[in-house]
Amino acid sequence: MKLFVFGSSLTSSYWNGAATYYRGIYKNLHTLGYQITFAEPDIYGRQQKRDGGEIDYATVRVYETPRDLERMLAEACEAESIIKHSGVGADDERLEADVLQCRAGHARTAFWDVDAPATLAWVEENPRGPFRELIPQYDFIFTYGGGLPVVEHYLQLGAKNCIPIYNALDPDTHYPVPSDASVNCDFAFIGHRLPDREQRVEQFFFAAAERAPELSFLLGGEGWGDRPLPGNVRWIGHVGSCDHNRINCSARMVLNINRQSMAKVGFSPPTRVFEAAGAGACVITDAWAGIDQFFEPGREILVAESA
Repeated sequence: MKLFVFGSSLTSSYWNGAATYYRGIYKNLHTLGYQITFAEPDIYGRQQKRDGGEIDYATVRVYETPRDLERMLAEACEAESIIKHSGVGADDERLEADVLQCRAGHARTAFWDVDAPATLAWVEENPRGPFRELIPQYDFIFTYGGGLPVVEHYLQLGAKNCIPIYNALDPDTHYPVPSDASVNCDFAFIGHRLPDREQRVEQFFFAAAERAPELSFLLGGEGWGDRPLPGNVRWIGHVGSCDHNRINCSARMVLNINRQSMAKVGFSPPTRVFEAAGAGACVITDAWAGIDQFFEPGREILVAESA
């Protein structure tokens, strides 16, 4: 089956937390016999920070937007199935509507929501927004997580179906490696500075650093450069996929902090939890509903209610 995908990026994890998820999904779909074309816009400087290695499981189309959109859509309409992921980062509203036009050629269309709690909140806040009326037209709605609350919400909005496809571990990419003294620390947190997560990072990461000045904290991810840091916090900027194992295996404990929208709905284990678990790290996560569906608290993961 020929599958055409619009997504943020397969080639780079720069400002793109879904990269590991996409790579694992499409690599395994390829092994099942799917012929995959993945279209990603050339934005945010991602092509200068490629870290996806050799991508032999998909044909990647890096396109200029909006110049190349018509060509990408024409190619998509030749596929048997088309997936539009949320958060492509450019022309999302147009793509969400235009991929549905390919159904005239009998292609099946899916909306794959990697930000379901945020998407659904936006739909409720903007009932006249264009996406709401498109939901019933998709053949499939897939979500990155969210459990039954997200499924029921999409069905109430008229979706034909809603199927959560959760994160998981790819043992080919995330596994134990020797520690690196240059990044040894007591606590490590990797996460971009996002409006939907910043308050929780303050509550769990920075508050912990201030309460334990004798411990060393490592902060990875973009956007933190202008935030005053406690003396025991070291910021190292973007951490590419090739460095995940090195960081995860050099920290005594690795902290996961969910975005507020994801934590509120629950049942949304992020890629970072599985990346760290695959490396054999001691993982601490903020509390949210559904953790016990994926890990055994107290044995496989530690759950923190506060700093």
